[in-house]
Amino acid sequence: MLSLRIILVATLTLIAASAFPEGFKSREEALAALASPQEATRAEAVVWLLWSRSGDEAVDRLMERGSDEMQSGRYREAIATFSEVIRRRPAFAEGWNKRATVLYLAGEFRRSLADCDQVLKRNPRHFGALSGGGLNHLNLEQYSQALDWFRRALEVNPNMSAVEAEIRVLEKRLRERAT
Repeated sequence: MLSLRIILVATLTLIAASAFPEGFKSREEALAALASPQEATRAEAVVWLLWSRSGDEAVDRLMERGSDEMQSGRYREAIATFSEVIRRRPAFAEGWNKRATVLYLAGEFRRSLADCDQVLKRNPRHFGALSGGGLNHLNLEQYSQALDWFRRALEVNPNMSAVEAEIRVLEKRLRERAT
């Protein structure tokens, strides 16, 4: 059961990462994915390309640098880079989202959750921030809140099968606690 849970959390982490969207390391990768025979890959590339653009070339370069730092496991550097993005473009939801993602990866779940809230103020239907909020609550052992966030994510994007599976696990856990 523990290994299944580890696999599920890892899968949710990957989904949250790609849903934030984080599935591509660069603009070039996302552009290449537009030619994929898989519809889901093409759709993710479109989302990545749309959400990762700030409208400011310098900020977009910072976003790419921060993504590279995050992919390389240089979390402190990535947090600083995305903080600079936020300073320059506070209305840009994806700057907050990227920092939420790297904070989550760094184990700073409360700070990540605060950034998820900021993302949702700017883009209330950001399913990645919603699933990310669920992951943060899950890691904080706040299971009822995690369930709420996961349900909201699934309402926005019903194709998140790992989130749906986690909802079932949490519902069962909460029922067992209630008895």
